[in-house]
Amino acid sequence: MKGVYVMSRISATSSQTVNVRSLLDEKRSKKLKVRKLENIIPYLLLLCALVSILTTAGILFTLLRETVGFFSEVSIIEFYTGTNWSPWSGDFGVLPLISGTLLITVIATVVAVPLGLMSAIFLSEYASESVRKTIKPILEILAGIPTVVYGFFALTFVTPILQSIIPELSIFNALSGGVVVGIMIVPMVASLSEDAMNAVPNSLREGAYALGGTRLEVAIKVVVPAALSGIIAAVVLAISRAIGETMIVTIAAGATPSLTMNPTDSVQTMTAFIVQAATGDTTFGSIIYYSLYAVGITLFVLTMIMNLLSQYISRKFREEY
Repeated sequence: MKGVYVMSRISATSSQTVNVRSLLDEKRSKKLKVRKLENIIPYLLLLCALVSILTTAGILFTLLRETVGFFSEVSIIEFYTGTNWSPWSGDFGVLPLISGTLLITVIATVVAVPLGLMSAIFLSEYASESVRKTIKPILEILAGIPTVVYGFFALTFVTPILQSIIPELSIFNALSGGVVVGIMIVPMVASLSEDAMNAVPNSLREGAYALGGTRLEVAIKVVVPAALSGIIAAVVLAISRAIGETMIVTIAAGATPSLTMNPTDSVQTMTAFIVQAATGDTTFGSIIYYSLYAVGITLFVLTMIMNLLSQYISRKFREEY
């Protein structure tokens, strides 16, 4: 009996040893799988990063390739210094399109910066948490409205109101388009500026209140200067968005390329010309077809400059606490 008992104990011990060993082997195999997955993940993340880089490179390559064909027939000096844009008549001076784009952008900036900054100050410094959670999503709904809807809103609602104030205002004008583009980019200015203000430490606010500052003084003299880099970056990004806007200016601002800074006139922007030529009877391989890419690369360079300026300002004036 004693021998049987000893044998059963040995059998039980050996089975437990086998179970422990199998568990260890299973854990070891899981660790190997996790380690292999961790080794693969960086390459997947790198691939995702390369997609955006390769996309940008592909866009730039396409623009440059077709633009070279355009400038082989049209002088680059004539293109960037000419004051008459009529490609169907052989005039390729892009300055009227650039001036129209800048006019719309200036009007939009004048509208968006005060409204967006004041909205950000209210949300950051005055609104309670419940009010902020209610108002901010409503404000950001503006960013989700299709731009074609904004365009018809400018044409059928904003323009008649402006005509009641300025009777000689034409149905297509830069003022209406610029105002509505400004309304469209208000959420960008407000949201990014409010995020920058919320990043300011509360200790700065508490110190200002301890010195007797009012809520308005704290907001204007303490919070806004401390968040200035983020606010300026938000404004520059919004300006970049306004430069590239297409449907609003195509519908509301007209299609008259003119070298003017009069907001009551009809103008044509670079994006509006691209839409007009791309949807018209433009023959593939013609000089007008290639002019699309020349205007496109000009727009690309302007937008890239604005984005680089935004990054520079963010680094240059960043406050660290």
